[in-house]
Amino acid sequence: MTLRACTVVIQDLNRTAHSLDVTAETLYEAIAQALAALRAHDWVGDIGKGLTTVTVKVRYPEVTHIVKIQDFENWLNNSCKSPAETVLKTRLRQMLGLHKK
Repeated sequence: MTLRACTVVIQDLNRTAHSLDVTAETLYEAIAQALAALRAHDWVGDIGKGLTTVTVKVRYPEVTHIVKIQDFENWLNNSCKSPAETVLKTRLRQMLGLHKK
């Protein structure tokens, strides 16, 4: 897979939008990197779950994706369809400090 430069925007529960740049191979990897970084940052309030959205803007080719946190978490917690997906989900769970379910 190709690494892509992305800008990820997530709004915390205080309604403050946080934007950061990441380099990722997949949409969900970009989200996981952003969530891990923001959760560790003192300036960021709690990030909601459920219908809270994450906006990922890939720089080239320029594409914007909007994903609900609940859809990301559902994907992360569902069974894997391939060995590559197993490796990816394991890596993202570790990045987020989650135990395998």
